[in-house]
Amino acid sequence: MSSLLGRLGGSAAARPWRTLLGWLLLLALALTLAGTLGGEPREDYRVPGTRSTAGADLLRERFPELSGAGARVVVHDPGGQRISEQPLAELRGRLAALPHAASAAAPVLSGDGATALIQVDYSVPVTDFKGSEGLDALRSAAAPTEAAGLQVAFGGQLPENFSAPDGTAEMVGVVAALIILVVALGTLVSAGLPLLVALAGLGLGTALTTLLAAVTDISATAPTVATMVGLGVGIDYALLLVSRHVEGLRRGLTPREAAAEATATAGSSVVIAGATVLVSLLGLRLAGLSVYSSFGYATFVVVGAVMLASLTLVPTLCAMAGHRLLRKAERLGLAAGAAAPRAGSSAPTRTERWARLIGRRPLTGALASLVVLLALAAPVLGMRTWPQDAGSQAADHTTRQAYDLTAAAFGPGANGPLVIAVDLRTLPSAELPALTGKLSSTPGVAAVTPAVVNRAGDAAVLTVRPTTGPQDVKTKELLDRLRGGVLPAGAEATGVVASFADISDRLASRLWVVVPFVVALSLILLTLLFRAPVLAVKAAAMNLLSVAAAYGVTTAVFQTDFGAELLGLPHAVPVSSWVPILMFTVLFGLSMDYEVFLLARVREDWLLTKDPHGSVVRGLSATGRVITSAAAIMVAVFIGFALDPDVTVKMMGVGMAAAVLVDATVVRLVLVPATMTLLGRANWWLPRWLDRLLPQLNIEHGTDQPAPTPREPVSV
Repeated sequence: MSSLLGRLGGSAAARPWRTLLGWLLLLALALTLAGTLGGEPREDYRVPGTRSTAGADLLRERFPELSGAGARVVVHDPGGQRISEQPLAELRGRLAALPHAASAAAPVLSGDGATALIQVDYSVPVTDFKGSEGLDALRSAAAPTEAAGLQVAFGGQLPENFSAPDGTAEMVGVVAALIILVVALGTLVSAGLPLLVALAGLGLGTALTTLLAAVTDISATAPTVATMVGLGVGIDYALLLVSRHVEGLRRGLTPREAAAEATATAGSSVVIAGATVLVSLLGLRLAGLSVYSSFGYATFVVVGAVMLASLTLVPTLCAMAGHRLLRKAERLGLAAGAAAPRAGSSAPTRTERWARLIGRRPLTGALASLVVLLALAAPVLGMRTWPQDAGSQAADHTTRQAYDLTAAAFGPGANGPLVIAVDLRTLPSAELPALTGKLSSTPGVAAVTPAVVNRAGDAAVLTVRPTTGPQDVKTKELLDRLRGGVLPAGAEATGVVASFADISDRLASRLWVVVPFVVALSLILLTLLFRAPVLAVKAAAMNLLSVAAAYGVTTAVFQTDFGAELLGLPHAVPVSSWVPILMFTVLFGLSMDYEVFLLARVREDWLLTKDPHGSVVRGLSATGRVITSAAAIMVAVFIGFALDPDVTVKMMGVGMAAAVLVDATVVRLVLVPATMTLLGRANWWLPRWLDRLLPQLNIEHGTDQPAPTPREPVSV
């Protein structure tokens, strides 16, 4: 693999304009196809095999006018005066005339008459609305009402299903990355190159995601998560290649030779790291939800695109930049014939001194880092999950305004009613009054609407309003109570709250299927590539610790008022049900990136010197600066996404930033050198029977390249 990648990099560097033109044509083609044939993101929350889905299927079959999307239009008089009937009647008429609207219910007034609710039911599911068209239509219908001095806000499934990222998160990440790159690489040319490569790969990946949306459902949040991951790994991969290329230039190699060597060595690490991310994403298929598969599809194509860009565009642009990637003093030194590589300096670097320090006290370092990681992970024991709802949105968002107005006027439970679908073929219609009375007397129920029977007389619908809001644990307890004995055979609780509860339960149970699958695949891949099963197991264990720490930080931040308010949320919120599995699959791959970058360099030295301790010190010394810079970039990118208005994206940004920060400091600078020092030669132990089974992939420096100068063992 190393030789093949070296030839790829050398070829791209030898013909840079041809490679660059090919990329421009590829991007133009992909963007054109995406613009003409691409689809729109849409959600699919259907969870086969759950009780809420069974109730929804009954409504879809026998009550189609109530089985589509819904919207709740909240009208409020800012002065607290009673709203007159005329503006409400006119608004109801305009709402009933909206495209796909099956009905607009009569306004329901609050006790003081200052707030009114109008429920709009659609004949099509929420996935049939493209982009913001559903919300835009509601706003157009409400415009005359607002012009009359009344406040109008929108809640319910249709408005809450739409999110519109404003690009702030991406911009913050890009600017922060550029600053870090300038500090790390020293020149604007070398700093801008990784950023340009990452954006090119991101452009291709985004276009491919848009094309995927035309043939399968892609969640509206999936492209944002894919952008977050793609931007971070794209800059990291390009930075690794540029750093290795610059090392070659400092040793006196020509730009073409340096590009070939960098792609042969660092390129192998990029392929391994990227493959680990892609393999981890396969675990999303086991979550049991199509929306999770869409996260996997989008992130998979984006990461694949940035990998391709890194392996082809970096050697191309490096060759075109020539020696301008070096600092001015270094260029002058080369021109004077005084090529003295930094690696040859006798003075140990700070990273090397740190590695030697940990090597002298490996047990102390390992135990201290474990204590820190376990302390960070501790809050995960109190994690509570629930899909996000409007109560978690920013105060200026229309869905949050509708949520607050509804809760103030009708009680918090009005924001999350439970829909009871009744099969009258199983439960006779004569028993509906008794069922209504039984539901009304159940603890936790504020009110029950009278049953509505369909035209065929074989199905009915009741609406139960809880006394507590959708996120409240008591609402979930009420749902369990209804399902546990209150609802007779033939009646099922469905609706958004019931569906979200089933989604939470399903995801919590599937997490223990996804985790072993991802870990097992990663173990196989690392053993295959590094031919060191002990290192593979150690890497997996450390990544699990990093993910646990990220879970703990996310729980501590979002489930406390102080942390949530710092991120613009109104109060503490449960961790989104979407986050644990999604964060695990993405983070397990990302955390493995730095492990691969480090181990590849350590193994390269080990094969040359057979010095188990010195190879760790030299490998960590050679990669410490670039890994630290790459991690800083990744953290900056992820923190930028914590500014995104979507709560799930916020949580992903905070969690992944915490994981990368922990991984690049506690794990990579303490736990890795400490455990590798304790293990010594056992790091590279390989049973003979496994040695015979594993193929020789040659991920190290190509055999056709000149061998590095042997080094003396390092005393630790």
